[in-house]
Amino acid sequence: MMPTLIQSLAAAIFVIALIHTFSTRFFEGLAHRHPRHEGIFHLLGEVEVVFGFWAMVLVLLLFALEGRAVAVDYVDSRNFTEPLFVFAIMIVAGSRPILDLASMLVNGFSRLLPLPGSVATYFTIMALVPLLGSFITEPAAMTLGALMLRDRFLNTDGLSSRFKYATVGVLFVNISIGGVLTPFAAPPVLMVAAKWNWDIAFMMSNFGWKATIAVAINATAVSFLFRRPLAGIVSSGEDKSAAVPLPIMLVNSLIMIGIVVFAHHPALFLGLLLFFIGFATAYERHQGRLIVPEALLVAFFLAGLVVLGGMQQWWLQPVLLSMSPDAVYFGATALTALTDNAALTYLGSLVEGLSDEFKYMLVAGAVTGGGLTVIANAPNPAGFSILKVRFEDETIGALGLLLAALPPTLVAIVAMRFL
Repeated sequence: MMPTLIQSLAAAIFVIALIHTFSTRFFEGLAHRHPRHEGIFHLLGEVEVVFGFWAMVLVLLLFALEGRAVAVDYVDSRNFTEPLFVFAIMIVAGSRPILDLASMLVNGFSRLLPLPGSVATYFTIMALVPLLGSFITEPAAMTLGALMLRDRFLNTDGLSSRFKYATVGVLFVNISIGGVLTPFAAPPVLMVAAKWNWDIAFMMSNFGWKATIAVAINATAVSFLFRRPLAGIVSSGEDKSAAVPLPIMLVNSLIMIGIVVFAHHPALFLGLLLFFIGFATAYERHQGRLIVPEALLVAFFLAGLVVLGGMQQWWLQPVLLSMSPDAVYFGATALTALTDNAALTYLGSLVEGLSDEFKYMLVAGAVTGGGLTVIANAPNPAGFSILKVRFEDETIGALGLLLAALPPTLVAIVAMRFL
């Protein structure tokens, strides 16, 4: 089909946004060279701002070319539940009581492993937390894993960039595939599970055990490869402040569970978030700093992706449907690096009469490629926002992330496609 003018412009803007995502260091350089305008260049150098910025450009073009009614109707037709959910779950999952609970779980499991202390803790974060994402959702698992890695391991002076990028690459890949044990935790699975009648038994037997093997291999490989620098790290994860009272841990946990249960109902989970913010304000000394600015930036990024991605169906869907089941697996893995993996599976869910093999290959490919770029999987911007402060110039290079994520992605390909 021939695209309309606005569809063609939207595709061009989408490409520009992708290029911008890979060029944030350029804008940071401009900020240093032109101090009078460093504010705008720093803003454009924030990866989390990129897609929201170009989505606003697209909406302004809609206003200019199609009129107010069309522009407003298009924005109203977009579903912003996912960005809002990620915003809510990041804030609650990043609170001190939830982090303390997660730390207790990680510490308890790591003590059972026949490994040096720091190596065992690092392995547990890289393996157990991603699989936990199948139950508390991937965005929550990403928030917990990224915060623990940032504060326990990546804050040590003298760590190589190679170690930092390997950590982020494996974390992103493991989170993407670690959420497929259930039908409600991984965004690309969530898009199709109800329509295709995929329940927990189906996910466990077709996806879960394969993902568990891949997650374990990736965590083992990165822990073994960097065992020497890890062994020299004295974990700073132990909080020296007073312990969080059990009732506050319980309230935070119940609020987080409520947000997960009502993940498809923004009025309910945002109401819970507002209650949580009030509760956290009342007991501020036990909550720590809430990561509201980081969560807002991530929500802005994902909302921009929703707006821009909605105009890409005209070319994405024919590309997917022109492939055989084998080709769609690798095609989905590659396309996921360029667009949100949930968008790919959503497009597949719109087509009737797909074979069971095609459905599996589409979703398996989408989750396999979910760690290759910051835009590949909805939780990735959350991890990016939390971890970037430990990198040079406070940014994670797109090429560095891609190269670091390739080895664990290859492991995922073998597990999800050939086992």
